[in-house]
Amino acid sequence: MRLVRDKNFYRTILRISLPTAFSSLVSFLVVVADDIMVSSITNGVTEGYGKIAQAAVSQVNALTAFFTATLLGLVSGSSVLISQYWGKKDMPRIKRLFSIVFAVSMAVTLLFVLAARLFPEPVIRLVLRAGDESAAEATRLALAYFAIVCFSWIPYAVTNSLTGMLRSVEVVRVTLYVSVASLVMNISLNYVLIFGKLGLPAMGVEGAALATVLTRVIEMLIVAFYTFRVQKVVDVRPRDFFTFDRALAHDYARYGLPVGLTDMQWSFIGLLKAAIIGRLTTYFIAANAITSAMMNLGTMFTFALAGGACVMVGKAVGRGDYDTAREYSRTIQVMFALIGVCMAAVVYLLRAPFTRLYGSAQDAQVFSLATQMIAIGAVTLIGTSYHASCFVGINRGAGDSRFVAAVDMICGWLVVLPAMLIAVHFNWPLPVVFLMTRIDQCFKWLIAFLRLRGDKWIKNVTRA
Repeated sequence: MRLVRDKNFYRTILRISLPTAFSSLVSFLVVVADDIMVSSITNGVTEGYGKIAQAAVSQVNALTAFFTATLLGLVSGSSVLISQYWGKKDMPRIKRLFSIVFAVSMAVTLLFVLAARLFPEPVIRLVLRAGDESAAEATRLALAYFAIVCFSWIPYAVTNSLTGMLRSVEVVRVTLYVSVASLVMNISLNYVLIFGKLGLPAMGVEGAALATVLTRVIEMLIVAFYTFRVQKVVDVRPRDFFTFDRALAHDYARYGLPVGLTDMQWSFIGLLKAAIIGRLTTYFIAANAITSAMMNLGTMFTFALAGGACVMVGKAVGRGDYDTAREYSRTIQVMFALIGVCMAAVVYLLRAPFTRLYGSAQDAQVFSLATQMIAIGAVTLIGTSYHASCFVGINRGAGDSRFVAAVDMICGWLVVLPAMLIAVHFNWPLPVVFLMTRIDQCFKWLIAFLRLRGDKWIKNVTRA
């Protein structure tokens, strides 16, 4: 099996991916800091109040995760087209694609925010109806947090749209600036607003939500300034976002939108999984929040590198160099298999120290369950790393997004959700219930491997 020997390939993929990976690491640290501070909240009356608060916030964050995954999918869908046009250096079409994706992202975001403001209680009850005595307090805290944090979705949509599209043309430095600002601002604002420092009142979970909103606004301002004033790769101006190209809109609907719909339906499955988990005990919800944070640590570099792989493969396919695309594919698969083994080992070894960071982990049940679930998740990370490199990187970059959509849909609706429902119905042990949430990660790697054996995955989707 011949692998890429050109050092420029490795330098380029790392140049594209490392800023994104660093950004993901910072986002991970922000989420962990959020969870740790929230799990440390006390009210002087309710025993285990921090655990209840963490459960409430984590379930609301499942709704935010549904929204962000949808937005990420819509923008990732554009990378299928933008990366291939980038290979052809067709800048006018890239700018018109920018406007299409931005418009779609903002329209979807406004719908999400409207639903959150008009129907908060029904939405919260989708994901939180824990089967123990703390359910009422958890629901109250979740509603208070949700009423504020939903406004953070609007500036996030602007930031995500701009950074995602710039990444497709190898402009990635802005993610470093945003990451540093986000880390400093969010942790500082959380500390001040949650616990009431600098003469301000202690706001608890509402303070955490307000800190998130303010941080997202600052991120948006930095990215907008960088996009329109600093970077020179794409000469884009705010007025360019009011143009429309019917032909490119059709191409986006055909090749890019399936990626967005795939990520949206997969995130919707994640929402349904959260709904199932939200009907179990609060200590399972708290343990699952800790485990989810650790799984994000295990996959952040994988998905960042997969984004770089998407650009590299897309450029090769866009300029018609299919032999190079195949060579890239083989090399990327080997890289990610090795990365998967390394990240699985790291997550497994850090499971106990990481869990002890959380105030809720002082509960012996939460600590024991979280460490067991992280150990299970670590094993599945090997498969996740490999198939992510294929589906998110190679297949999407090569224009094979419909196949990826079909696989994700079948695995989600016909495997993961039924497996979870069966596990809950028959009262299987909670670690087994968690395994069912990731059961597809144990076999999707084989589907990805077989798909890339032939040439059906290479599809040039650009216009002459």
